[in-house]
Amino acid sequence: MAAAATATATARQGFRRMFSTSGSGFARPRTTLPPPKADPNPSLFVSGLSKRTTSEGLKEAFKKFGRVMHARVVTDRNSGYSRGFGFVRYETVEEAARGIEGLDGKFLGGWVIFAEYARLKYPPQQEQETAADIPPQI
Repeated sequence: MAAAATATATARQGFRRMFSTSGSGFARPRTTLPPPKADPNPSLFVSGLSKRTTSEGLKEAFKKFGRVMHARVVTDRNSGYSRGFGFVRYETVEEAARGIEGLDGKFLGGWVIFAEYARLKYPPQQEQETAADIPPQI
């Protein structure tokens, strides 16, 4: 009886190791926080686009809400089709807010799209000290 119980326990541990992502037993699910919302700015990130959506079509849809400076659908290098997201840049933050309000959760090309402020690739530069600004230490 004891041998059968030991064999069963060993088999369970083996299955746990085989199907586990960590070395000891089952891993706890990782809790990930959603990325922080971007600060209001004139650039929008638009997701949920159809494969057939073009940059010109994106610009036409968003220009109802303000002056669009630039609109770009990110495309696949090989197929040339949309990767499902793009960027729209308005002249002012107020126009960008109207663009979000007007098209977030609405249909474009038969697909529901989502618009939000884009996270800037490079945050606004703050004054930084350079080596020339620091007095020499004697």
